[in-house]
Amino acid sequence: MSQFAAPAFFHGAREAAAAPALLPRPLRLPRPARLLTTPAQLARSLWQQLPPPAPGLQACVIIPAKDEAHNLPATLAALAAQVELSGAPLPAGCLEVIVLANNCLDATAAVVRHAAARHRGLALHVAELQLPGELAHVGQARRLLMDAAAQRLAATAGPQGLILSTDADTLAAPDWLAACRAEVAAGAAAVGGRILTRPAAPEPEDLGADETDYPAPAAPAALAVRRTQLRDATYHLLRNQLECQLDPCPSDPWPRHHQHFGASLALTVAAYQQVGGLPVVRYLEDEALWRALCRHDLPVRHSPHARVSTSARQQGRVEVGLSWQLREWAAQAQAQREPEVECPRQLAGLWQARHELRACWQQRCQPTPAGFREWALMLGVQAGEMHTKLQAAKSFGEFWEWVLGTRASVGFHKECRMPLGEALAWLRQAVRRGGPAW
Repeated sequence: MSQFAAPAFFHGAREAAAAPALLPRPLRLPRPARLLTTPAQLARSLWQQLPPPAPGLQACVIIPAKDEAHNLPATLAALAAQVELSGAPLPAGCLEVIVLANNCLDATAAVVRHAAARHRGLALHVAELQLPGELAHVGQARRLLMDAAAQRLAATAGPQGLILSTDADTLAAPDWLAACRAEVAAGAAAVGGRILTRPAAPEPEDLGADETDYPAPAAPAALAVRRTQLRDATYHLLRNQLECQLDPCPSDPWPRHHQHFGASLALTVAAYQQVGGLPVVRYLEDEALWRALCRHDLPVRHSPHARVSTSARQQGRVEVGLSWQLREWAAQAQAQREPEVECPRQLAGLWQARHELRACWQQRCQPTPAGFREWALMLGVQAGEMHTKLQAAKSFGEFWEWVLGTRASVGFHKECRMPLGEALAWLRQAVRRGGPAW
């Protein structure tokens, strides 16, 4: 068995090499004289604040940042330390980092400029924007950044230029970029990297005179959340292993993981343009982008080699994300409730149906009437409509998205929950057997 098959292997937490420098307390910055109100105006302002790209630019890392002055020094230092898989330095000018300091009340932009002066080998740029009203969310910020990155790379590297997304509280492994590039060279259009967590660093104002060097031990509540997090990760890894057994994907083979989130996400300029860019939603914009990639049947890879570690803080900058999930687990632990997850037995049925229906779509053949009605009944859709959609779909991903959306609209997904412990026990048995026994 591959070393990546052991769930514990994924959870070796990567500690920051050095604590971030203490920074002044948040400062209230003046608002710009002219308020930008449309995405086009915001995009133009962002573009005008950036210098021309280097002729040899091959990859662009984008970071949306709102009041992240405390976390950014370590994040940018990790990006400045990127190397090839061999350990050799990156070619000069092949990588740049763009930080969008949006709606900040602290010294985020100043911190980035200080880091640029400190890490002169890294092309590091910062733009400042005040996103107005309904546009003031991470989805809009990340879309502006990814659009700018795609434009800059199109002028230098062309369709194979690599757009990489990470977060302001995230530390990339030294070979993170190189690992993503290796997956693209092997045929992937997009790469979701493995995201580990590390204890959240206290903000400067939270540190007392005696706490800087001697942090307090983790509280029982924090340990309970960590235990749930590890069990949830094990559940997802076992899910992925079973999915690979029932519906193997040549572009995303085992070992793989389940994460394709903004803290570690990479895709080519060609893939980004093909799906029409990042969907502009208030949260889970990374999940929406991944669904768009799958809808177009693009080869996507959940790489165990591209790794980052992100803060386990429970007060994040987005409405729904890791910090939200950690708060949910904390509340469940306090109430002594077992978390519930999607029923793997139901998921196994979905994966088997998807495998059979994909083969039918690829070969443009018809399943037997009895078999077709059986799949339709199990999926919770009308057999006639399913037949029409399968024949008309331009991609199998488009058809499968319709199946999942229809199931959700009729409430099928609400029945498919079970306690986490029960799900883990069932998955372990199913994986050992090579698939569920029906």
